[in-house]
Amino acid sequence: MGNRVTINISDGIADVRFNRAEKRNALDGEQFGAIVEAGESLKTNKKIRVVVLSGEGASFCAGLDLSSMGAMASGEQSSSQDRQPQASDMQEGRITHLGQQAAWVWQEVPVPVIAAVHGHALGAGCQIALGADIRIAHPDTKFSVRETYWGLVPDCAGTVLLQGLVRADVMKDIVFTARIFDGREAHEIGVVTRLSQTPREDAFAYATEICQRSPDAVRGAKELLNRMTLEYAAAQFAAERHIIGGIIGGHNQREAVMSDFEKRPPSYSDAK
Repeated sequence: MGNRVTINISDGIADVRFNRAEKRNALDGEQFGAIVEAGESLKTNKKIRVVVLSGEGASFCAGLDLSSMGAMASGEQSSSQDRQPQASDMQEGRITHLGQQAAWVWQEVPVPVIAAVHGHALGAGCQIALGADIRIAHPDTKFSVRETYWGLVPDCAGTVLLQGLVRADVMKDIVFTARIFDGREAHEIGVVTRLSQTPREDAFAYATEICQRSPDAVRGAKELLNRMTLEYAAAQFAAERHIIGGIIGGHNQREAVMSDFEKRPPSYSDAK
């Protein structure tokens, strides 16, 4: 985990902060790993009652690091630091690969997780926010399920986590178009739980309120409320990995990235 993600625990609240402010907390292989490690470290901690998840600096998480995009466009993914998470990243006992687990681990943490979201929550960053139980966001936050813009599909657990939050047609709208929408619209459509001018401060106030409830009851409630999702999550995650595995590195996916880098219209081939 190093200093990529920090954890401070006080009065039953785990303050988890993405600590790559100079990159708007963008995700490379090391950052994905640090986020997963942070979540895994909290799963068996009986002293915590709530987790507050936030990002240092100007953004919650701006999505994949541009170095990862460049590696995908060139077809070279030479190191674990600059490549997209893959099915080979699976670990025994998990239903996810590394990228999926960066979002899903917050559902596996047995206490409520509150994401305080500001600045940007794009692509995988948006899906990590979706992994929290509650999202408190600044109205001006820029959200996007951004993957189709880069010739990809959501593969960080988003196709599971969006279920039940938004209507099916709204989910398709934001995934198909990869459009950017602000916190106000995110709240209106159900992606965000509450709006706040001071999301981190309000997240801690909310966490303090939850800490006044029986920890046994709160943990039991989260387990019960997550049961239906768990029934189909493994199969859906496998489908995410399968579909993106057939897309990543292909002509159209590389063209999506290169056309953006070269500031020109994309030239796609017909779908196979």
